Amino acid sequence: MKISLALAFLGIFGALSVAVAEDRYQFFTWEVTYGTIYPLGVPQQGILINGQFPGPRIDGITNDNIVVNVINKLDEKFLITWNGIKQRRTSWQDGVLGTNCPIPPKSNWTYKFQLKDQIGTYTYFPSTKLHRAAGGFGALNIAQRSVIDIPYPAPDAEFTLLVGDWYKTNHKVLRRLLDYGKKLPSPDGLLINGQRDSAVFTGQAGKRYKIRVSNVGLSTSINFRIQGHTLKVIEVEGAHTLQDTYDSFDIHVGQSVAFLVTLNQGVNAYYIVASSRFTPNVLTATATLQYAGSGSKASGPLPVGPTTDVDWSLKQARSVRLNLTANAARPNPQGSFHYGTIPVVRTLVLANSEEHINGKLRYAVNKISHINPLTALKLADWFNIPKVFSLNSIPDVPPPAGTPAKLGTSVVGLTLHDFVEIIFQNNEDTIQSWHMDGSSFYVVGYEYGVWKPDSRKTYNLADGVPRYTVQVYPKSWSAILVSLDNKGMWNLRSAILPRQYLGQELYLRVWNNEKSLYTEANIPNNALFCGLAKHLH
Repeated sequence: MKISLALAFLGIFGALSVAVAEDRYQFFTWEVTYGTIYPLGVPQQGILINGQFPGPRIDGITNDNIVVNVINKLDEKFLITWNGIKQRRTSWQDGVLGTNCPIPPKSNWTYKFQLKDQIGTYTYFPSTKLHRAAGGFGALNIAQRSVIDIPYPAPDAEFTLLVGDWYKTNHKVLRRLLDYGKKLPSPDGLLINGQRDSAVFTGQAGKRYKIRVSNVGLSTSINFRIQGHTLKVIEVEGAHTLQDTYDSFDIHVGQSVAFLVTLNQGVNAYYIVASSRFTPNVLTATATLQYAGSGSKASGPLPVGPTTDVDWSLKQARSVRLNLTANAARPNPQGSFHYGTIPVVRTLVLANSEEHINGKLRYAVNKISHINPLTALKLADWFNIPKVFSLNSIPDVPPPAGTPAKLGTSVVGLTLHDFVEIIFQNNEDTIQSWHMDGSSFYVVGYEYGVWKPDSRKTYNLADGVPRYTVQVYPKSWSAILVSLDNKGMWNLRSAILPRQYLGQELYLRVWNNEKSLYTEANIPNNALFCGLAKHLH
């Protein structure tokens, strides 16, 4: 009897041990260097990771722990940000100047974060000194755990495409132009996986493929299409969508989309096309979808895509809806699919604008053009260092017309678990793209004109898509709803790099007075210190 009880106890203990086993770890060592690359056929200096341009792809599974030792062999300070990864309870790993001190040259820093409860298509890229214009970017894909069904037919394989605009000019020269208060010229071309026209993706006739596409460019929206094939949208920035089919699809700066494509045409080769949107001159990059067994090259005219038509893009954006019957990384227990019934505690109306301050070009939000202090905002907040920033240093709504723009460090103070409405008001003639770190938000509206409280009647309060980037069309507004359930100092920025570099960003300080590891992790042992916090190391 005693032996049986002992064996039963051991069995229960063993089962519990398995149940609480830690999730998988993946370890990477990345050397960041300069190297010569030829993306547009001419030699130029690029930023390589382990000798690769674009950088190595990370393939993770929900809840994987990712450890990346970044060795900076550049001649400048450097950071990588993980675009769309929520960094649960630890903005310390976010990789932007408000939360991390940059990695000095000839030194290293190790990122440690978990892909907690996430699936989908993401990217990483440098967040410092216009480095993204030279490379250093790559893909980060998260597959669902095997115990969670996917809500679409299982693909036979998948392809990852990084698409974006590109300059032949060295990134330091581009940076100097912005520092002098000048606009950047138009890009020289588009790239697909670092190439203008030579990337090849091979598949078997009759099989299905998941095609992940991310816009890693600096400033250009793109339209994506495949000659002779349709695109079934299955996931947008970590959310399963209704599986509508499109001939082509707009992807704005910073955004990621996954398509299901069936190879149902003759055994041949077909063009994969990305072309610029809303630009005076249309830029185009091509790749090849090669059917196995075909020795031919893609031929014929390229499939035609839209160019400057805003209505077409806006209607397409409204057509993308959340799949309410699908699980994501795990079944959703909070009832957040009913986001339309949650009371809003605060509304922010954020208007972007082009300004000239002290005779130089700047970009502003509610007339404040953000400058990063030498002390990381997160360090200043953690150690109560005064005179680095002040809460609510940017107004909740645009100031009256005629208010002069000024330089400042823009921080909005919010309380943990606040449910917030944010309106991105674009009164300019160019398309905007906004990204939020730390949280996904529900996109509930796109519309022309100036947002008014009555505009809420047009919101989609049932099946908007939770995502981390949203476009704002010219002379238009976009509205989002977000539950700020991730404590920390989080960046809200223009995904259009020149605008963000010249001040179109701010920080959301999500806070409560509880000191608990359940709400926020302690400062990491390897934290870098800078500015007024340097002596605290």
